[in-house]
Amino acid sequence: MKRFALVGVGMFAGFGLALGVVSAAHGANDTSAYRQLDLFSDAFERVRANYVRPVQDSELINAAIQGMVSNLDPHSSYMDSKSYGDMQITTHGQFGGVGIEVTQEDGLIKVISPIDGTPAAKAGIKSGDRIAAIDGTSIQGMALNDAIDKMRGPVGAKITLTVLREGEKKPFDVTLERATVAVDATTWRREGDIGYIRMPGFNEQTASGLEKGVRDLKKQIGPGIKGYVLDLRNNPGGLLDQAIQVSDDFLTGGEVVSTRGRHPEDTQRYDAKGGDITDGKPVVVLINAGTASASEIVSGALQDHKRATIIGMTSFGKGSVQTIIPLGEGGGALRLTTARYFTPSGHSIQAQGIVPDIAVAQGDEANIPKIARPSEADLPGHLVGEPVAKKAGPVIQPAPGKKFDDFQLSYALDLLHGKMTVASAGAAPTPAQ
Repeated sequence: MKRFALVGVGMFAGFGLALGVVSAAHGANDTSAYRQLDLFSDAFERVRANYVRPVQDSELINAAIQGMVSNLDPHSSYMDSKSYGDMQITTHGQFGGVGIEVTQEDGLIKVISPIDGTPAAKAGIKSGDRIAAIDGTSIQGMALNDAIDKMRGPVGAKITLTVLREGEKKPFDVTLERATVAVDATTWRREGDIGYIRMPGFNEQTASGLEKGVRDLKKQIGPGIKGYVLDLRNNPGGLLDQAIQVSDDFLTGGEVVSTRGRHPEDTQRYDAKGGDITDGKPVVVLINAGTASASEIVSGALQDHKRATIIGMTSFGKGSVQTIIPLGEGGGALRLTTARYFTPSGHSIQAQGIVPDIAVAQGDEANIPKIARPSEADLPGHLVGEPVAKKAGPVIQPAPGKKFDDFQLSYALDLLHGKMTVASAGAAPTPAQ
């Protein structure tokens, strides 16, 4: 089963996390539950007494809780007290490490994407790379959290990853120097008369970073600013409240997202409070298969309100909310799937994703299905989604022989200027206002 995480101090920062506390619910048949607990107690005692080596009680209990929760769906898990502390550091927006988002697949660690500006990104680690060994020690079959622990270390200390890459005949080593990683820091720059904003994730600083970026771009470009490109490619998500605030910053009102849990009373709706910080300028949002959870909330809200034109490839399709539930003093916490989220039009993103208004490939990934569309629907045990309501149109690709540093971004900039990008298919519509 695949598992997702961010490697720095090594913690999964969260696909659409809703931090909070919920009460325990009792099963419908307490008698049956007690019988099963007796069975667990019997197994616990036998392992404790007869296993080939002494085993700490905490090791057995932690493993039992992890097994119980992780079999529910790909995003529910148990965090011991150390992992819980690491997760809290990550959501604050800064940690130490190499800077890669990873999953576990076929016994190896697979790179989903390197985090912008980190040692991994600078060293050329790519999405799809598989890590076979750390400092010469094979991690085949190793638990994801254990592999992440091996990648942690003091800032400035070196680490060597043995990498398997598609198209390379042999594994090769990449030596990195661990660094303090600013997790998911919002960055921006001027692209002529257009403001470009890169948002790699959602932590406690994301919305304030967006607001600062827009203010700065307005000053740099002046009243002639044409519009904004919001880049959510390879954004794995993060804090739900930040996704709501980011959406609110572009909207003058209306629903942003709703979450629906197990019981009708669990349904919640989140509305924009008004006040578009971009003054109604055209917005283009870039997405791809690495766009997930909180970033899909933003994309879906702006798409449904026709506030932005969505460009790129269909997103990941992670449409569930995880609640962090602390477990007693020093007992760690559960990351438990407690709800699904829906766009303002009532569309469930789960196992479907956000379908772009204009399907634009970065290169030839549209011709390689496995690379083009890694998705929630590929994960064993994923929550089943609703029938697909919308299909992407023909995929626009770079014209043969024409080179672009970033074709999707070039297409977005030309769209805002009302120009045609040199491409192999499609036509440019008017961007959403």
